[in-house]
Amino acid sequence: MKVVVQRVKKASVTVDGITTGSINEGLLVLLGIHQDDSTEKMDWMADKIAKLRIFQDDEGKMNRSVQDVGGSILLISQFTLYGDLKKGTRPNFIEAARPEVAIPLYEAMITRLQDIGLHVETGIFGAMMDVSLVNSGPVTIILER
Repeated sequence: MKVVVQRVKKASVTVDGITTGSINEGLLVLLGIHQDDSTEKMDWMADKIAKLRIFQDDEGKMNRSVQDVGGSILLISQFTLYGDLKKGTRPNFIEAARPEVAIPLYEAMITRLQDIGLHVETGIFGAMMDVSLVNSGPVTIILER
């Protein structure tokens, strides 16, 4: 499982011109699911995202989590995070999970983040999405497990 986490002032996603998810302060999370991923990895990643201390405290240090600041999550499925370019210039996505594996893990990630107490907005799995964001900092973290 691989995620790109961006601290945002605001972010939104649209599909066919219709907004399917929108947040103010929080995290934009691009989620790539590997063909060998499991619920255990998903739980670990959700907990890590929720506790990731990348928001500033009163002294200006990155010491607060999205939970601490009352932020939200915009979760976007992103199979292209597993694009392999070892050969040629056209990515090979063979390591990305097929929908029958990825969709249940994507939905479980949404539920797990909500169970932790976070407000979660989403795109639509497998759709062509337009994602807009204002990256705060900028702060971008890549996590993989």
